[in-house]
Amino acid sequence: MRHSTCYIGRALWLITIVFGFASLPATCRADALPMTHPTVELVKKYFKLVVEQDWKTAATMIRPSSIERKKRETLAIIKSAPTMSEEAAMLGKLGAKDIKELESMSVQDFYVADRQSFHNPTKNNEEVQKQKRESLKITVIGVVGEEDGKVAHLAVRTSQEVLDQRINELFFISFVQDEKDSKVWLIAPDMQRPATETLGEPKEDKKAEPEGRK
Repeated sequence: MRHSTCYIGRALWLITIVFGFASLPATCRADALPMTHPTVELVKKYFKLVVEQDWKTAATMIRPSSIERKKRETLAIIKSAPTMSEEAAMLGKLGAKDIKELESMSVQDFYVADRQSFHNPTKNNEEVQKQKRESLKITVIGVVGEEDGKVAHLAVRTSQEVLDQRINELFFISFVQDEKDSKVWLIAPDMQRPATETLGEPKEDKKAEPEGRK
C-alpha cells in the first residue's frame, strides 16, 4: 500500500509531533483527543479502501478542495509537456483523450483516475492482493486536534504481508470537519504541505527630498 513515501526521518518527525505537543506554547497548542474520536474508525476504513483499491468510495472521504488542487497542478504539468507525444502519454495514463476531457472530470472522477494511474490493478496478482487485504493491520498511535477541535491529526501505523515480506509503515493523516455538517470528517492530504500567508503590504521607504525643496 503506497499512500505516500515514508522515510526514517519522516517517521522520527511524526513521533516528535505526536509526543511533543505538551511543550508547545499556548498560542499553537494542540490537544490530545480520545481514541473514541470519530476519525479513528474513519482512518481505518480509508486504509482498507486503499488496500482494496476501491478508489470511488475512497474519493468520498477526501476533501473536494484538496482533490481540486491536485487536479489543477496535474493540468499545469501536462500543459507544460515539451512535446505533444509526452502530453498524450500523460493524458492516456489518466484515461483522458485530451486536455478538455481531463478538465471536465469531476473531482471524484479525477481522484479515481489519478489513483488508478499509480495502482494499476492489472499489474497486481490477485493472490498477492488477497494476501495484502487479509494481513492488513491498522493501529492508530495517537490523535491530536487543533483549531478548536475542527481539525484532527492522526499518527497511524500499518502492517501488511506481501509475498515473503511484512511491510510496516507510519503515516500522518489529517482530517477536517465539513463546513456544512460538523458530524462529517474529511481527509485533507494537502494539510501536510507547506502553507503561505501574506504578512501585509511592505512599508515604502520615504525618499529624502533634495536640498532646496524642503
